Parts: sequence; structure tokens; C-alpha cells
Amino acid sequence: MPEFPSAHAPRRALRLGVCGPVGTGKSSLIALLCRELSGRLEVGVVTNDIYTDEDARFLRASGVLEVDRIRAVETGACPHTAIRDDITANTLAIEELEEDYRHRLDLVLIESGGDNLTATFSPALVDVQVFVLDVAGGGDVARKGGPGIERADLLVVNKTDLGPHVGVEVPRMLADARLARGERPVIGLSRTDRDSIDQLLTWLEGRRSSYLAGDLVPSDPGPMASHSHGHDHTHEDEPVGAHHH
Repeated sequence: MPEFPSAHAPRRALRLGVCGPVGTGKSSLIALLCRELSGRLEVGVVTNDIYTDEDARFLRASGVLEVDRIRAVETGACPHTAIRDDITANTLAIEELEEDYRHRLDLVLIESGGDNLTATFSPALVDVQVFVLDVAGGGDVARKGGPGIERADLLVVNKTDLGPHVGVEVPRMLADARLARGERPVIGLSRTDRDSIDQLLTWLEGRRSSYLAGDLVPSDPGPMASHSHGHDHTHEDEPVGAHHH
């Protein structure tokens, strides 16, 4: 199992965003990270829901952290607005959490409310972001693309153990995901597969080490996928490479 640096970060905690469609297992992924890391790191969580604190209550009930380390933001609108368009509510929640713990947190996990394939975090809110799909959503989802699938710092294909039960060929889905992402990492994850969990922890260790060294630069997956519909067809007076939807 990978070991994380024992020293506290020389500045604020690393902020890791977890986003993806409804039902892909974002809350379960955060619970898994909390269980694995809370004995070694000081961890906090901020969740996003439209009108409830359901995700926060799920995490509190799971017992993975002290309940006060888990804060909820009720966005009052589509969840992507609070993680990308106006990040004020999330920023305030994170800063309040850090202040309450005397700025001794090592890692803050921010969970987006369930949204669609276009929702990504603003790089002004998170330092690194994970996009989550699950095999129950269909084996073709990964190759459909989108900013999170293509350009998030990590793509997690979750619940790989369910593949045989939902008629999804997991190796094919992972291959499609890697084709869509090029050199960017993809992890097929199952909470019943220790090796996949260790891959996730190793990836996060690398990101946190880069952050502590001052080498991590937040990237923006962008609001649109880097593709166009059609082949070499452009509308008159539009530049080559324009996106048509």
C-alpha cells in the first residue's frame, strides 16, 4: 500500500473534486478514500446537492469521518453552477472547514451533485479533479466523450465487478476510455478489488506529492468536448475547427 507524506502541506489542503453523472458512485468513492486515508491524513469533505444534504448525511452515517468534517452545500440550482459558474458557496464552505480545523487539513474532497457528462469543476475551486463513470451506465458511455471523460485529471470507471451482471465488457469499456483520453490516466475501480484501490491511492499520492512540491498546476477540462460533428465541413464565415452542435 502506498505511503503518503507525513508532513502537513506547507499551504492550504489539496482540494480534490469528484464529479460525474447521477448514480455513478461518487459518494461511495469519497467514502472509500476517507476510510483509506483518515488514519494517515487530516481529511475534510464538502458535498453538493440541489435542495438537500443527502450526500453529506450518507457520508456521516457511514462513519468514515467525524461528522463535523463533512459539510454540505445546497446549490439551489443545477449542481454544475456551484462547481463551475459561481463557486462562492463551495469556496466559503471549504474555507470555513479549514478555519475550524486550524488549517491543519491535508486533503479536502469536494463532491459535485449528480450532473451530466458536461459538468466539470472550475480550476479556481479544485486543484485536481476525478470524473466518475460506472459500468451500469452502459459500456458505450466512455466512447461518447465529453470534457470530464476526455480531460479530467483522472477518469474512474467504477463498479467494474458489476460488468457480467449488466452485460458490459469491462475491458472494452476501459479500452474505449483510454482511447478517448490519450495519455491521461484511467482506473477501473471496484471496492472488492484491492489492486484497483491501491492504483487509486497511488495516483492520489502522486498528485499530492506534486502539490506539496509546488509543481501541481490545476487544469480546466473545459465546458465542451474537443470534437466536431462531421468531416471537414464548416459553415461559411466560420473558422476551421469550430464546434457545431
